[in-house]
Amino acid sequence: MAVTLKEVAERAGVSRSAVSRTFTDGASVSEVMRRKVEKAARELGYSPNALASSLTTGRTKLIGLVSNNFHNPIFLEVFDLFTRGLQERGLRPLLVNLSDETDPENSVRMLRQYSVDGVVVASSTLSPGFAKAFRDAGVPVVHSFGRYSSAPEVHVVGIDNREAGRLAARTLIERGYTHVGFMGGPESATSTQDRYTGFMSEVAAHPRIKVSYSFARAYSFDAGREEMLRLLQKDPAQAYFGGDDVLSIGALSAIIDSGLDCPKDVGIIGLNDMEMARWNNINLTTIHQPIRQIVSSSIELMVATLADGDRYPEGRIFSCSVVERGTLRPAQNA
Repeated sequence: MAVTLKEVAERAGVSRSAVSRTFTDGASVSEVMRRKVEKAARELGYSPNALASSLTTGRTKLIGLVSNNFHNPIFLEVFDLFTRGLQERGLRPLLVNLSDETDPENSVRMLRQYSVDGVVVASSTLSPGFAKAFRDAGVPVVHSFGRYSSAPEVHVVGIDNREAGRLAARTLIERGYTHVGFMGGPESATSTQDRYTGFMSEVAAHPRIKVSYSFARAYSFDAGREEMLRLLQKDPAQAYFGGDDVLSIGALSAIIDSGLDCPKDVGIIGLNDMEMARWNNINLTTIHQPIRQIVSSSIELMVATLADGDRYPEGRIFSCSVVERGTLRPAQNA
């Protein structure tokens, strides 16, 4: 049977309240008392009951980690970083799949049932209304990979997707492509909208460049493959900016299976720099999104917000960079 708090108190020769204070963050207990209790706990193999502790402190240390695109392999990397990072801070992640959820209020009700202390919305495709709904309900929230704003209504950490779109367009133009294409994810996603806006604005500064655009049904391999197969049947561009890496890898598959060479016949650049993009059989030229820094900064903001619930909403934006691999021809001046 599990060792109880009472047994630890008896072994240490102290009161049960002293044991409870020893294992409660921020509680007052002398160093001598702490050593006695911890020694007794080690000898008995005692571990404090997190659920019981939450009843005493009113804090569960549960952080809802919500997302909606579990088919995208990039989120395996994201969830790994988030779960380890939260656990290192003494917090407990509660992973929630909102793939089929369209009503933010339903999400708020669900997370409240678990008495979470805070919520991290880890998605670039969920509507900003989800993060705002948690804020309005009084739940500390950070929107990771959210939409950039100079005056954010909630804590937002991510990249400037418009600038990422401009960077992709500049990269294609610098390589001498005269017909470029934007192949985005779902048109309803704010990340798609902003990457499209940035891409088209940069191309507009170069009137001699022909441009086309289209949108895949999802940020997924299959959607990218389907969309590229459709595009190749018409008048394909010389090179495309794929909305993200997994979409671009699907497009790369379609290019190769159509008997074409990448980058000789059709080039492509992705976005994220996910682990799979580095595989030798893929070798995708892409735009690096600093995911590790975004996750670390999001956790830092969450911890700070838990300590100060009145903290003013903050936007933290990280810059992107091109990772040269093998799916675009070299720059003309290279």
